[in-house]
Amino acid sequence: MKVEDAISCLKSYSEELGLDLTKPRDRFKWFLASVLFAKRISAEIAKKTYRMFEEEGLTIPESILEAGWDRIVRILDSGGYVRYDFSTASSIMEAARKLIEEYGDLEKLHEVSSDPRDLERRLMEFKGVGPTATNIFLRELRGIWNKAKPTPSNIAVDTARRIGLLDIECYESQLVRLNIEYCKKRRCCECIVRSYCREPLK
Repeated sequence: MKVEDAISCLKSYSEELGLDLTKPRDRFKWFLASVLFAKRISAEIAKKTYRMFEEEGLTIPESILEAGWDRIVRILDSGGYVRYDFSTASSIMEAARKLIEEYGDLEKLHEVSSDPRDLERRLMEFKGVGPTATNIFLRELRGIWNKAKPTPSNIAVDTARRIGLLDIECYESQLVRLNIEYCKKRRCCECIVRSYCREPLK
């Protein structure tokens, strides 16, 4: 088995959340999830909290604004964002408002962006959406949005080097997840690509 085949077995976070990024509605859901994943918090808490937004029916900008800041804070608290509840709620509310007022939706934002860097710049104009959230969001839209071409993160580059994977862009989401869930936790003996790793942790 090639290393590409092995790492392909690891789902991206959007896939695990059941999102189909070929659908515009799910692209906004992934944008919301990307804001959650970008915080200094565990992936498990981010996934749990995103699913609570889904359960509450708050997965479009209009429903988020209608829900209001207090309700968003309560969801974040219940999900585990106690340290980041106020700031994250403000970011989500402001992003929903700005998206509606300035673009209408994410598809229009992509359409009016002149190139990949302009797309990234426009995304980072949203409150609370920095380079990390932008990379998380766009790396899974490669091949779907023609301007989604983020520079691979340092984590992905380093992880790819360790396992001898040359095609970083196609597997960036899996590489980041591999690093977070296996490398950082020193779960080498459980790792799906352990036989390819050049630098197994002791």
